[in-house]
Amino acid sequence: MSANNQTLFVSFLIFLWYTSNIGVLLLNKYLLSNYGFRFPIFLTMCHMSACALLSYISIGLFKVVPLQRIKSRTQFFKITTLSVVFCGSVVGGNISLRYLPVSFNQAVGATTPFFTAVFAYLLTLKKEAWVTYAALIPVVTGVIIASGGEPSFHLFGFIVCISATAARAFKSVLQGILLSSEGEKLNSMNLLLYMAPVAILVLLPATVIMESNVFDVIIPLGRKHWSMWLLLSVNSVMAYSANLTNFLVTKYTSALTLQVLGNAKGAVAVVISILLFRNPVTVVGIAGYSLTVIGVVLYGETKRRSK
Repeated sequence: MSANNQTLFVSFLIFLWYTSNIGVLLLNKYLLSNYGFRFPIFLTMCHMSACALLSYISIGLFKVVPLQRIKSRTQFFKITTLSVVFCGSVVGGNISLRYLPVSFNQAVGATTPFFTAVFAYLLTLKKEAWVTYAALIPVVTGVIIASGGEPSFHLFGFIVCISATAARAFKSVLQGILLSSEGEKLNSMNLLLYMAPVAILVLLPATVIMESNVFDVIIPLGRKHWSMWLLLSVNSVMAYSANLTNFLVTKYTSALTLQVLGNAKGAVAVVISILLFRNPVTVVGIAGYSLTVIGVVLYGETKRRSK
């Protein structure tokens, strides 16, 4: 592949990554808050179903990445554990979107590095340089300021969102611990291939118990608005595309590039959500979110320099 073609290909991957990540976030918000589709657990199960099916197609049939097989019951148990934690983080994030605007949801989600550092220390006693921990101060301070300046603040939504963010960080640290040996390491696409079916088995009974009226609501809703099925399908495919493009962008660029793009993605998602959903924002809220993003950038930079 020539240099120009390589640049175009990578640019296209980044565009798809942005579109998928921001698209699934905005569609989640639209379905859960503005469309009458108030079933975050069932929505997550739809996402995981698409991930399971499309993972099999892309790896098993099209060989996008080589298939890595599970080698032991112990490894399978570790993957199952990760899947349960992953389910909790995704469901929590979706539930929070019922109560919080996307802009505030993203501000809270930006505290992931803080929880990652905390769990890394608690589980592995891994210490960072003091300057790295200092960079986390504006991350947390920014969210506190944004919370005080958020006109649509909802306590339950905030608690669920912060819990989902912590679960996401916990899964990241746990993955590094459980699948650290060379014989057990899986790339993110193979990990998703095995995690998605387990997630479905966890989410199915949870849906039956906690959202027992889901089909009583969505079937009439789907008859009234046929576009609901299209939105749900596109949303589920985007959930898989976000994982696939995340892997591909990292593969063809670097983890650092992905981190920088991720920081910018959050800001783009905030702007687009405000324009689409017209949720009120304040100068204090914007200042708080900006401080959080600055803290995340500083944290990433200090981590890079300490390596």
